[in-house]
Amino acid sequence: MLELVPQLLFTGLGIGAIYALVALGFVLLIRAANVVNFAQGEFSMLGAYMMVVLLSILGLPYFVAIPLAVVGMAAFGILFAGATYWPLRHRGQLPVIISTIGASIFLSNIVLATYGPSPEVLPGLFDSPGLEIGGVFMDSQYLAIIVITALLVLLQFLIFEKTLLGKKLQATSQDKEMASLLGIPVAVMVLITFGYSAALGGIAGVLVAPILFVSVGMGALISLKAFAANIIGGFGNIPGAILGGLALGVVETFGAAFISVPYKDAIAFALLLLFLLIRPQGLFGEKISEKA
Repeated sequence: MLELVPQLLFTGLGIGAIYALVALGFVLLIRAANVVNFAQGEFSMLGAYMMVVLLSILGLPYFVAIPLAVVGMAAFGILFAGATYWPLRHRGQLPVIISTIGASIFLSNIVLATYGPSPEVLPGLFDSPGLEIGGVFMDSQYLAIIVITALLVLLQFLIFEKTLLGKKLQATSQDKEMASLLGIPVAVMVLITFGYSAALGGIAGVLVAPILFVSVGMGALISLKAFAANIIGGFGNIPGAILGGLALGVVETFGAAFISVPYKDAIAFALLLLFLLIRPQGLFGEKISEKA
């Protein structure tokens, strides 16, 4: 069984990269708007269905449909913010969280009524099945997921650290009131964050759809795993969300191979419970002390 370890590691990193992208969307909204968006998984589902429409119904080429789907999801994210966050932004966290949960249910049912319960098939990015290196077969879709995720993380780092827009987004996430006093358009920054978060979710859905198929329920499971990854990495921590997503993907892949495939989801959530018991602040979170 040991010869399977490199292969399982590669597969686990591919699945974990999807969780990391969606978890990153969670973190960005937590930091910018102080909101947990429980419809983040539905962004992945909508992105996948948008690709189905662009490819199967409109007949567009794959590499034309992808940027259109990403732009479409970014625009949808801004509209989503206007419907769920903006009217409730001064009423605290709970009303906004409930609003995102309601939006998640609404979106799932709209797609279910439109496309039905039968899953859709989305082709992979490449015609080639993959390549073999050192005895490890690197499936082209998993390889694309890992490479694209790495590029997106690098791009985000460059934007946040090297551009004026990135500095404004960081200032907004740290202190919206102070950012407003400094002349930063906080409302615009929050809307940009919602759009970017939706685009990340859409990209995750497009990348994972050829592996999991396109279905109404795909978003809910991805969202739960990404939220778990967020907690494992440290709630609201960007490097933690990425590492937590990758770790969760690897753990559930190894668990499926060495323990049981039907229980792979239970193994992933067992890891979450372990962290909540032993290190509730997560890998990169700061320990919060409480007065007796």
